[in-house]
Amino acid sequence: MRPATQRLAPADEANLVLDHAGQVNVFLVAALLAPGGFLAPDGTADIAALRAVLRERIAELPALRKSAVQAGRRHYWIETVPDPEHHIRTVEPVDGLTGLGDRCAELMGQPLAGDRPMWEILVVPGATAGGLGVVLRIHHAVADGMTAAVIVQRLFDPGEPLESPSNQPSMRGLPEAPRHHPHNDPRGTLRRLGTGLRRIRKTLWGNGVGRTVLLGERSAHHGVAFLQTEIEALEAAVRPWGATVNDALLAASAAGFRAALLAAAEPVPAWLPVSEPVALRRRGTAGNQVGVMLVRLPLGEPDPDERLRLIAAQTRDEKLRARDQGTLEFMRGPIGARVMDHLARRQHLVGGFVTNVPGPKGAFLLAGAPVTALWPVAVLAGNVRLGVAAVSYAGNLCCGIHFDASNVPGDVFARAMGEELARLGR
Repeated sequence: MRPATQRLAPADEANLVLDHAGQVNVFLVAALLAPGGFLAPDGTADIAALRAVLRERIAELPALRKSAVQAGRRHYWIETVPDPEHHIRTVEPVDGLTGLGDRCAELMGQPLAGDRPMWEILVVPGATAGGLGVVLRIHHAVADGMTAAVIVQRLFDPGEPLESPSNQPSMRGLPEAPRHHPHNDPRGTLRRLGTGLRRIRKTLWGNGVGRTVLLGERSAHHGVAFLQTEIEALEAAVRPWGATVNDALLAASAAGFRAALLAAAEPVPAWLPVSEPVALRRRGTAGNQVGVMLVRLPLGEPDPDERLRLIAAQTRDEKLRARDQGTLEFMRGPIGARVMDHLARRQHLVGGFVTNVPGPKGAFLLAGAPVTALWPVAVLAGNVRLGVAAVSYAGNLCCGIHFDASNVPGDVFARAMGEELARLGR
């Protein structure tokens, strides 16, 4: 066997634990390309040219040149040369954007090969008229959302820079979240210890969500829907309420959850807790460096503007607390992750997931082909049946909704969420 080169960081190894039958811990980014570079005007793709361009870039990305192997109880990264014909390949054509969503839904249930670097780029003909779609899949042990955003930037070519809202940082490297409280402060240490104990207790025995269609054993029938809205108008519209684009995303998600529950003939609770990752200050080599904040969505509040205000009032403080506290206690290593994985199958602490990753200031090209749109799709874990992922790109907030299509009315959720984003942006 090839020599081990690097032990997996505990948080990355924890994400290997969460990948098993019924739960594929692989997220994706779906994109649409227009003709240019490797993509001819008639929509014909030169896959050899695409592979040649990406081969050079992958050579400079260690995250994409390593495989995980087990030695004893631990896992190690070993240097591996990716096979371009396996990792970058064409798949069967689809019928437009809806077909691309359906293909992404299928992929969310398909594991990656464990004996290779844990990523792939799939070229999808037919996803858009005159162009095609591309899907990048990455295992969560390799990267969290922020790390993946930087990987995407380094794989793709920079396009024309665009004016960008002030809340969209540059992605020249892994961003460092500000350190709000020094970790050598004894009072801060005691505060974090107390907060950690409360979070552990809440994870073990939290019961903020009753019986609902949003939670339960998931079927093998995944669904994916895409949304996007103009981000500058959205930011300008919500700023007078003291809210951010992320608060607007949460408020629009609240409208979606409310509509989905009504469609399922379930009572709408006054509050629905959801979890949202928070980027931490980058340290060391771990690909996963995120905290978690809980946000209670005020579904019982009939006034959508008041819902936005209530959400913004929570996130101002909760985001700082999450960064101060660091990685969720049960995700700091593989042992805790096994406990977490067991508990998550019957948890009633949260009713859904929402994640939001800042995107680039401009647009991308892929081997010379303009990337006209992209959407992230996040993993569903535990017993959660619906999650929302968002990224800012080319002046838009782009959202991917992933749901259990056999149990949750995801189309109703997507329609209501889209309508609320449009209303908030007016």
